[in-house]
Amino acid sequence: MAKPLEGIRVVEVAHFVAAPAGGALLADLGAEVIKVEVPQGEIYRYGRPSAFGLESDFPESPAFQMDNRGKRSLALDLTHPEARAALQRVIDRSDVLLTNMLPRRLKKYGLDAETQRQRRPQLIFAALTGYGPEGAEADKPSYDYTAYWARTGMMDLMREPEATPSFQRPGIGDHAAGLSLVCGILSALRMRDQSGQGQVVDVSLFQIGLYVLGNDVALSLVAGQTPKRHDRTAPLNPLWNQYRTQDGRWLFLVMVEPDRYWEEFCRAVERTDLIQDERFANILVRYRNSPELVKTLDQVFAARTLAQWEQRLNAYNLIWSPARELSEVVHDPQARAMKYFRSVDHPTAGRFDTVAPPLRMSAHEMRAERPAPALGADGEAVLREAGLSAEEIAAALGRSDS
Repeated sequence: MAKPLEGIRVVEVAHFVAAPAGGALLADLGAEVIKVEVPQGEIYRYGRPSAFGLESDFPESPAFQMDNRGKRSLALDLTHPEARAALQRVIDRSDVLLTNMLPRRLKKYGLDAETQRQRRPQLIFAALTGYGPEGAEADKPSYDYTAYWARTGMMDLMREPEATPSFQRPGIGDHAAGLSLVCGILSALRMRDQSGQGQVVDVSLFQIGLYVLGNDVALSLVAGQTPKRHDRTAPLNPLWNQYRTQDGRWLFLVMVEPDRYWEEFCRAVERTDLIQDERFANILVRYRNSPELVKTLDQVFAARTLAQWEQRLNAYNLIWSPARELSEVVHDPQARAMKYFRSVDHPTAGRFDTVAPPLRMSAHEMRAERPAPALGADGEAVLREAGLSAEEIAAALGRSDS
């Protein structure tokens, strides 16, 4: 059976995470994705586990492998006119140009949407920026840490009232942006099927952050105020709160409709006396007496280990989760049963596990088992397929004729 994007060619002129993550998903769907890198390779290639203080001799960057799986690699120095001319030949036979270069750099190299779509109206131009391609900050460099996390208010909200603002983990906003890029590209391909015309797909990290934080942003737009931060010691709903266990671990109760679960919960924690306690009889009085109930539950949960609570709480109809550590998550039986991790056979690093694509299809298996390409591994082949002569290839790749 044909793959969903079989026959679609994507040229990816991008680095780091968001746009390459989108490119990897397009490759998972069957597209041919040609990754264009600087000759020395982007820094993301070299983020080995040991660079992050982990005891590992794995010789590759696991994150780079995840976000560049299944692609072909073309290494070009775009400051050279021969390299730019060669890249244009490759783009001319492609369906999608995917990039996260700043607008001014795109213009400098003739890779901007206006130039490319005047040349080929059927081309789909997909761009990732920090703050959008227009306005005073169009050319402002960014990462998801800045545009998605800090700028949107997410960093300020996701902390206890008196706590230091939290530090975002890598790639969170980028991977959300990658999904949006893919959604836009697929829609543009569908519209091109109908009209024969391409279009521009624009995604910014700032916009993605506002969308992901949309519940709070929508509230603030209407109320004109910042929503209150969660206070663990005095939450609106003590059954929607986190608690420490005897062994220093944490669990998270998420009974958003607490009255439905209150009696069951009290039986689960062996505190049926609380059912008749007038201070906690319903959601309204539990809110009024929230600090007292949290103190009580702190004592309750501190009496057993997380493993003991897991066994106990799972026997009841409650919505909750243990706060897992990542070293546990990678062995999670449910994740393994659902194949949320995939094994990759790498020609030099050997066999290793990576994160699977974020969706499954009944008629197309998203295997994600191909490794990321070695730097420049496909350069000659890609340029030859684009119709370049041996001399043009040598000039584009910066090789001498000797």
